[in-house]
Amino acid sequence: MNREQLEHAIRAACTVSEDEELIIFGSQAILGQYPEPHTELRKSIEVDVAPKNRPEAVDKIDGALGENSQFHKTHGFYVHGVPIETAKLPEGWEQRTNKVHDYMNENNIGYCIEAHDLAASKLIAFREKDTEFVRRLILEDMIGVDTLLKRLKVTDAEKEIKDRAIRWAERIEASL
Repeated sequence: MNREQLEHAIRAACTVSEDEELIIFGSQAILGQYPEPHTELRKSIEVDVAPKNRPEAVDKIDGALGENSQFHKTHGFYVHGVPIETAKLPEGWEQRTNKVHDYMNENNIGYCIEAHDLAASKLIAFREKDTEFVRRLILEDMIGVDTLLKRLKVTDAEKEIKDRAIRWAERIEASL
């Protein structure tokens, strides 16, 4: 996925949800802060979005723009409507988002989760693809481990899950 495709996804999801503001919180949120990241960080063909003002519209987005939809078949990527509550994000994430405007309609805005907040969320999920994503963010100097550790500590998650993520980040830092 690239930044232009992200903007297209924002435009389409805003239209379908009848909301001019979206929260982008999956891996492709990285495009908000880093429009041209390493190819390993752009390999997903899915954009996770939640309408900011019309959260009930997530199913409309998923139905019209989701996996195996006509939109997906036509454009080679899809938009996954997901409630923002499914993501475990650090306290204060709302103030750190990066705005992406749809180049065809400045009123359509995607608020992309900031890189450290995104990394914390990925480490809480702790799937192999998520830890690889965070490792790449660190290797590319897109995030700092110190800030990541601070964000993990203020993420609402079960203690053992949070501790696992913190230990992983500390091991990566020690290996660099």
